[in-house]
Amino acid sequence: MPYDPRMNNKENDELFEAILALETMEECYRFFEDLMTIKELQSVAQRWHVARLLDLKRTYTDIAEETKASAATISRVNKCLSYGADGYSMVLRKLRKEKD
Repeated sequence: MPYDPRMNNKENDELFEAILALETMEECYRFFEDLMTIKELQSVAQRWHVARLLDLKRTYTDIAEETKASAATISRVNKCLSYGADGYSMVLRKLRKEKD
C-alpha cells in the first residue's frame, strides 16, 4: 500500500530531506535532540521497538512487559505492520539484509 498522500507536503519533504542528510549516529542524536522533546523521541523509539518485537512474533504480553507500551500502542503498530504503508516492514527487511 502506498503512503497516505495527505502526508505529502513541502514541510514533510524538507524534514525528510534533512533526515536523509544525516550520516552518523551522533548527527542523529544531535538533530533529534533539537527537533523533539525527550518524551516525543521516547514514544517514537518505543513504537519502533514494538515493531521489531512484533516482527519477531513476540506476544502482546511479552512486548508490553519489555517495552511498557500500552495494548493500544502495540495494537496500532501491529495494524501498521499488517495494513499500513509498509514502512516498518520495509526498514525491517533492509536491516535484516544489512546483517546478512
